[in-house]
Amino acid sequence: MLKQRMLVYANYFHPEVASTSQLLTELCMELSKDFEITVICSVPCYTGKIEKKYQQKKYYFENLEGIKIIRVSVPEFDKTKKLSRIKHILTYFCRSIKMSFKVGKMDIVYTISQPPILGGTLGYIGKKITKGKLVYCIQDFNPEQIMAVNYSKNSLLLKLLLKIDKFVCKKSNLVITVGRDMQQTLINRFDNKKVPNNIVINNWMDEKDVYPLKKADPKVIDFKKKYKLDDKFVIMYSGNVGLFYDLENLVKVFEKYKDSKDIVFAVVGEGAVKKNLMDYCKEHKMNNVKFIPYQAKSDLIYSLNAADVHLVTNAKGIKGVSVPSKIYGCLATNVPIFGILEKDSEAWQIIQKSNCGVLAEAGDYNEIQECLDKIIKEKEKFVRKHLTGRKYLEDNFTKNKSIEKYKIELKKL
Repeated sequence: MLKQRMLVYANYFHPEVASTSQLLTELCMELSKDFEITVICSVPCYTGKIEKKYQQKKYYFENLEGIKIIRVSVPEFDKTKKLSRIKHILTYFCRSIKMSFKVGKMDIVYTISQPPILGGTLGYIGKKITKGKLVYCIQDFNPEQIMAVNYSKNSLLLKLLLKIDKFVCKKSNLVITVGRDMQQTLINRFDNKKVPNNIVINNWMDEKDVYPLKKADPKVIDFKKKYKLDDKFVIMYSGNVGLFYDLENLVKVFEKYKDSKDIVFAVVGEGAVKKNLMDYCKEHKMNNVKFIPYQAKSDLIYSLNAADVHLVTNAKGIKGVSVPSKIYGCLATNVPIFGILEKDSEAWQIIQKSNCGVLAEAGDYNEIQECLDKIIKEKEKFVRKHLTGRKYLEDNFTKNKSIEKYKIELKKL
């Protein structure tokens, strides 16, 4: 029996370190057992820089264990500059459309909501070109996310962007959201009338790749020594150091502990606000805030296990707009979580139901300070009390559980 043909649009794909890249790669690897998959993605560029080997041609054709990969070249970019990012994104968009004419007829077209608005639009165009059924996975709602952090105040532009994304949702054969609060946002977009066919499928963490390690594990010790975290109580933020996590305000809360010799705040990752954070910490002599680069997927288990407490944050206004994927890696290590989130958001509910940590309302800096003080005061007691995340992950968010839901839904189309 011939496999159905599936086209996947992925701005970032293997071997990128971005969480969406890792999720899409794992999804495609599993789905390739049942579908013939072609991926159109950009050359590796998540940091903004591009290797020389991907600067020679406009298109590159590769194969990853049977998955056909078409990489489109894009310009290098600076995440702190809007025009630089826009040029990068538009190049990916236009060249991906051109390649869509080369792949032939498809049964299914799968796209995600990245780049903002254009990811969904690309899926719709791909549907028209390849005649496939469109599956639109919304990882982040836009322009709602843009509006939440005031990235743009152009009301006419934002209305247009919302109209475009609603149109893509209408034309999709299936819309997937990654949280129950996000499903409600989709319903609200359509005022409960003619809501597109949709389902919630949470993101995941491969529990075989990331799992609890003892603090005495040699590679965990090596990681801590390398970044001067040894003999410290480590509160870690690991992930995109971007606009949507309120990190520039949270670092001011952490300033109270800048003279503490046994407390360290580790920021692992890259993103648009990292330089601002580094500048603030330097100016305010916050020497116990350590900035650490993104870790390769194979090393993620060691960096995540180096934490005593993980921070999972979102800026106020992000409820129903996005779910921080970092929560699944935190659960996988069984490290307790300090959640700074909006009440009853998807991540809030996960932490609350699993009892794997404590919660403070996003934007309530007094409450955040009180929770932080309590965590630091209790330390070992706090950690012992909240060693429950791993079991909750195994019961709900393993890779196989989530991807099996994808298989069921795709085969229905």
